[in-house]
Amino acid sequence: MGFYYSASDFFKEKFGRKIYKISLDGGCSCPTRDGTLDTRGCIFCSGRGSGDFAPFPGLSVSEQIEEGKALVIKKLGRKRPDMSRRNFIAYFQNYTNTYGNPGRLYSMYLEALNHKDIAGLDIATRPDCLNTEILRYLGELAEKNFVIVELGLQTTNEKTASYIRRGFNNEAYFDAVKKLHDTCSSIHVVTHTIFYLPGETEADMIKTVEDSVNAGTDGIKISLLHVLKGTDLAEDYKKGLFTLPEMEEYFSVISKAIKKIPENIVIHRLTGDGPKNLLIAPLWTGEKKKVLNAMNKYFFSNNVYQGRN
Repeated sequence: MGFYYSASDFFKEKFGRKIYKISLDGGCSCPTRDGTLDTRGCIFCSGRGSGDFAPFPGLSVSEQIEEGKALVIKKLGRKRPDMSRRNFIAYFQNYTNTYGNPGRLYSMYLEALNHKDIAGLDIATRPDCLNTEILRYLGELAEKNFVIVELGLQTTNEKTASYIRRGFNNEAYFDAVKKLHDTCSSIHVVTHTIFYLPGETEADMIKTVEDSVNAGTDGIKISLLHVLKGTDLAEDYKKGLFTLPEMEEYFSVISKAIKKIPENIVIHRLTGDGPKNLLIAPLWTGEKKKVLNAMNKYFFSNNVYQGRN
């Protein structure tokens, strides 16, 4: 399996084959954008609400899946998957995909699951946007289908959370994890964290990971903060209010974070790549393959394999 339980390992174990995600635009908004909590969004979010890789707004869910599938197949070339099997997960990525009319959302999820090539759902959302009706729908779907719910936590440092305009407290996150598991034990809960948010120390980042583990998350995503054009975060960066790490400094911190994650928890991400046309910093993240190769080399040379919980 390797030295940590990766998403690739997890999907191969569950489905017996390589699984690919298709990023979709569900046409949702967010309480930090529609005036419920704010109108500016989180300080780091681009205009697409962290969905810059969901390139098909305006198309139906089924149409988006077909377009996304074609892009994956083109990218894979001769390594294309056996299309007689369900090889794709429908990833509702941008904005808050449990926020809005529950009936419309449920129809959207069903449309994706009814597509002949879709093996499951991945629904990105906020911990404070899981009402009773949405939870019931998610539970019904998860009884018969593979369902991931991604919770954007980012940090458990409440001061940082206020700065980034997150709009909910830590208790909302802990409560959301419990409610999802109580609704249906097979829902795979993934917690999304961001390292190097302005003002955060290494201890803050590690504590966020530890708090996520203690909350009972099934999986975790660790992303490095990206500064994107058009965001309020970009203005603070230009003012010199914070800095971002070089590659090896980041590798050093995530190496320590990995050792706090039990082997049964799936590590879905250890880095990320912002859209190159929007990326201001850190520019070294723009070459994802090079970063992953360098990360693996760093892990090998520094025995990151050792000391897992």
